[in-house]
Amino acid sequence: MATVSQWVQGARLRTLPMAIAPVVVGSAAAADLDGFHLGRAVLALLVSLALQIGVNYSNDYSDGVRGTDDVRVGPLRLTGSGAARPGQVKAAAFACYGAAMVLGLILVVWAQTWWLIAVGALAVLAAWYYTGGKKPYGYLGLGEVFVFIFFGLVAVLGTTYTQALEISGLAWVGAIGCGLISTALLMANNVRDIPTDREAGKRTLAVRLGDTGARWSYPVMIGVAALLPLIFIGQHPLLLAVAVATLAAGFDPSRTMIRAKERHELIPVLKATGMLGLMYALLFALATLL
Repeated sequence: MATVSQWVQGARLRTLPMAIAPVVVGSAAAADLDGFHLGRAVLALLVSLALQIGVNYSNDYSDGVRGTDDVRVGPLRLTGSGAARPGQVKAAAFACYGAAMVLGLILVVWAQTWWLIAVGALAVLAAWYYTGGKKPYGYLGLGEVFVFIFFGLVAVLGTTYTQALEISGLAWVGAIGCGLISTALLMANNVRDIPTDREAGKRTLAVRLGDTGARWSYPVMIGVAALLPLIFIGQHPLLLAVAVATLAAGFDPSRTMIRAKERHELIPVLKATGMLGLMYALLFALATLL
């Protein structure tokens, strides 16, 4: 039976900044529209965290039962290591999805944004079928699309809309930026796993692009995320600081992505990218509000 510590490791806490960042950015965009609502922001955060942990557990389960994690470089996987039974990990994933749905429904009722029920249902289905089901799209190179859409566009714009009941151009810029940084984190993870994923038949985008192309996509995504907010520098001059700080903080992990020769050397990039995403969100919020 897995210990509490192992379940925490399985939740992959290093990925949680990617769930927090879009809510911070979306709330800042709502405040820019004079629509910030603390209660709805907290609910959006809880939904995002529940979905992220659910995705992590469901990936652990699905990759484990398929044998993708039999030989793995990186954090503990509960199913692949045998620390927990597959059914337990699957149940944990579904519990997180259930919590996300309940909290999301409360948020929708509170904000009276009924059409978002359909968006929430799609988010949960997309989270499960990323690596679950008979033909998981994460094995076809579409995982990055899911991350960009749901942990970028949907998370940021949904947060903004449930508070301000409208969406601004600034919210779109923040959503794209958050989506790109989240996608960069997934790319770093998948570059590390290229050899084992290729052997297991998991055709991630990193596998499809090849080692060199996948590595170089990381600094490109970080660079676009950093520079995009400059579109609104006229209204918010402090967005220049967001661009400079993001480029500076992204330099070392980008260099590691390109130069690392051993797969385990890419593990610190995951943590660095998570913290980069959170820094990006906080600076974006400050630049928007000050």
